[in-house]
Amino acid sequence: METLKKVAVIGLGNIGKAIADDLVNNNRNVIVASRNDEESAGFAQQSNGFAQSMDIDQAINTADIIIPAIGFGAFKEFFNDHGNILKGKIIIDVSNPITPDGNGGFKKIIGEKESAGELNRAVLPQGAKLVKAFGTLGAGSLAGASNSNPEKAVLFYASDDTSVDKDIEDVIRNAGFDPLKVGGIDQSIRIEVFGDLHEFGALGKTVSLAEAQSKL
Repeated sequence: METLKKVAVIGLGNIGKAIADDLVNNNRNVIVASRNDEESAGFAQQSNGFAQSMDIDQAINTADIIIPAIGFGAFKEFFNDHGNILKGKIIIDVSNPITPDGNGGFKKIIGEKESAGELNRAVLPQGAKLVKAFGTLGAGSLAGASNSNPEKAVLFYASDDTSVDKDIEDVIRNAGFDPLKVGGIDQSIRIEVFGDLHEFGALGKTVSLAEAQSKL
């Protein structure tokens, strides 16, 4: 029987909690960690045994796939702080490079043609592997569209290293979505906010696999 890779969600804000909830609700074991130990312990206590709470370093050391559910601006610090233990890990970048625009919407905080995925790849710790995923939907859809019927919603992903694709697709399926690869990290801009394959971009909604394939 194939052994699934161990997954750790670091941070339990709106996005992190939605991802961890989706995995737990689909009976996928997950490690949760937060700067607030009580928060991660509380989540684990309500997970019917599918979540285990650890401190951040312990979670990184234990897991194979690390999901830092943090803002774009925090990735460089996260890599600097934990780079020595991220070697050999698969890191899922969920970030979107946006900030509130003061008018109820959002604005991009990097260049129009720049992507968070490519900028985070540039500062990636040596020996780690980066995947862009789970940021293609807002927290509401991550929480509400998991296991949608009659067709599952798609979660796009991008990776340069094809050796990680199966593991990423397993995690996406275990979260209750259909995975669809858009290409390498240089395609990240398409699946970040305002991109043509983002819920808050040209798509404007969650889509089924057939709909998504027609957009590639």
